[in-house]
Amino acid sequence: MVTLESKQESFTLFAKQVEPRLRHALAAVFGQEKARDATAEALAYGWEHWDRIRVMDNPAGYLYRVGRHAHKLRRIRPEFLPIPNPKFPDIEPALPKAMASLSEQQRTAVVLCYGLEWTRQEVADLLGVSINSVGAHLSRGLTKLRSHLGVILDD
Repeated sequence: MVTLESKQESFTLFAKQVEPRLRHALAAVFGQEKARDATAEALAYGWEHWDRIRVMDNPAGYLYRVGRHAHKLRRIRPEFLPIPNPKFPDIEPALPKAMASLSEQQRTAVVLCYGLEWTRQEVADLLGVSINSVGAHLSRGLTKLRSHLGVILDD
């Protein structure tokens, strides 16, 4: 039998490990401000259903989908750029609009892989998709961004 104390302990440890990554992934979907609320909602749901969620293969990915779904019901429009990055102090003025033009999957993959330097495997694990899917979203997203921004690559 699981006591309330052991449930709290295991969930607290899980939440400390997962919260930053969950918040960053949700920021790619909703923008930085709204990601905090979506993360809090997902973790609250996780606490309520911890007995069931803790035995899942990918509890973080499940809570990512919970947070995404909860906020989509409110019809929140994303505000981009979602995550300020001190490595890139000068941002192309057209980039926020270009980012908003990407599909949710493309935007999430681009922000997590290129903005936050996650590996494709880390993104695939959180999103519950294959590495090949992440690669396809990145490729399509970057092509669309280049087109939107008028970037021409020399071959």
